[in-house]
Amino acid sequence: MRLLIVQYGGDYREAVKRFAAGGEETYYGQKYSVDAVANVGKKADEVATLCCLTEHPYNERLENGVRAIGTGFTQKIQAQKLVGLAKQFQPTHLILRTPNTAIIRWAIQSQLKILLMLADSFNSKRLRDKIRYYQLAKLLNSSQIDWIGNHGVTAGLSLANIGVNPNKIIPWDWPYEMTPHAFTTKNLQLHQETYEIFYVGLVIESKGIGDVIKAVAQLKTQGLSVRLKIAGKGDIERFKNQARDLKIENSVEFLGLVPNKMIVPLMREADLVVVPSRHEYAEGFPKSINEALYSRTPIVASDHPMFLKKLKNRDNALIFKANDPVSLAECVKELLSDPALYHSLSSSSYETLKSLQIPVKWAQLMNNWLLDSPEHKQWLFEHRLSSGQYRECPNLDNSGLYTTGIIPKLIQRTLSL
Repeated sequence: MRLLIVQYGGDYREAVKRFAAGGEETYYGQKYSVDAVANVGKKADEVATLCCLTEHPYNERLENGVRAIGTGFTQKIQAQKLVGLAKQFQPTHLILRTPNTAIIRWAIQSQLKILLMLADSFNSKRLRDKIRYYQLAKLLNSSQIDWIGNHGVTAGLSLANIGVNPNKIIPWDWPYEMTPHAFTTKNLQLHQETYEIFYVGLVIESKGIGDVIKAVAQLKTQGLSVRLKIAGKGDIERFKNQARDLKIENSVEFLGLVPNKMIVPLMREADLVVVPSRHEYAEGFPKSINEALYSRTPIVASDHPMFLKKLKNRDNALIFKANDPVSLAECVKELLSDPALYHSLSSSSYETLKSLQIPVKWAQLMNNWLLDSPEHKQWLFEHRLSSGQYRECPNLDNSGLYTTGIIPKLIQRTLSL
């Protein structure tokens, strides 16, 4: 068996070398996934990770036995070159951690055994994206693809909604041992000199960073002193300039990339955690929500479709309209003026975190697929989206939103123009 794992973001080689030097995780589950791939490498003839975005091209066998391949693409992926690098490895098995259609088509044509392990959602209403979803669903329904994992039940449902057969979709999660019992319920102290808002994740427009900065500026004009701490990498200079233009640069602190072990303490210190993703960002289900629940710090989140099945307004979070700084500012102001609501949201953390747990973990899905015995096939079958064990999935069928009815007819007509 020659296993190739294709991942979009992250640099597997860099992570392995950082851990070997005693470095820390930069996001939750990073070391778990790095070690899981290395353990698979002990059972296969060769395992390689192909990283779509790396600063430099490389191809080397690492100390843990895994071959690491970097494309050298820093922004835009060159599909033909990416497929060429995959071909050079001559895999028999392929795990895709990104829904790259060029690689999928090549793998189907090459009759490889294929597993997808995604952390993406498919909810855009733009025609261009609907066309892309329609084409992707047709590929994913190929008999050559064994299973399609997605991070969380809601993300799995978004695949079913674009026409992917739910009988081959398996929701997965990272192992999560933390519970909110480690912390006491938080109470709001009114009339503080300054309240602290915390964000962690990519620092890009579609994650809603600009909306939070605008909301901070608005709150300050209304006399509410808030300070925003941002942890993560991305377009930091751009948003520093935005804060400067709004004359709130002293109220926005960019921490850069911080070790994952610091995230929960930073959340615990904050007065609220904001999760402001816009709808166009293809969220699976961000671990920042789990970490905020663990810290018992109340959450103010956007109405992103991936959040709404688990986060309920005024029950376990405050929900604002995505891409709307005014709506965000109103939610923040409401939360920071209502001690009873604040206490209630903090108290609900345990039950919410418990409701997020699902049985399939990332490495389990990969290992059961690779082992390929009747017992392991049965395990996969029992954990598919349509198995009936997921409360969020009533009356699932494999008709899909984009494979039958008026929508695919319109798409087919568009594609034929």
